[in-house]
Amino acid sequence: MMNNIFNLKGIDFSNNKEIIEIVASSKNVRIERIISTGQTTELDFWYEQTENEFVIILQGDAKILFDDGNEIHLFKGDYLTIPTRCRHKVSYTSANPACIWLAVFF
Repeated sequence: MMNNIFNLKGIDFSNNKEIIEIVASSKNVRIERIISTGQTTELDFWYEQTENEFVIILQGDAKILFDDGNEIHLFKGDYLTIPTRCRHKVSYTSANPACIWLAVFF
């Protein structure tokens, strides 16, 4: 079955939560489509994942804050790899247009 990464039809945004969909996975790799509409990471929480994470912004823009104070503003087409155990959080996501991320965990 064919899908489209930009198709937002039928998605319920009424609960104001970020949408995370696994679009493909294997034993060592997981690919997610993440749709953000203004959501950010909780102030007292840091991601510190056990996997490397590659992210690319497909639509909209977002900011990622690292625990060393460095903040990166990503726009459509920008990508980066966040190494395993690198403490980070999402400090901003666009709401209009929705921020569509593609995240690859490996």
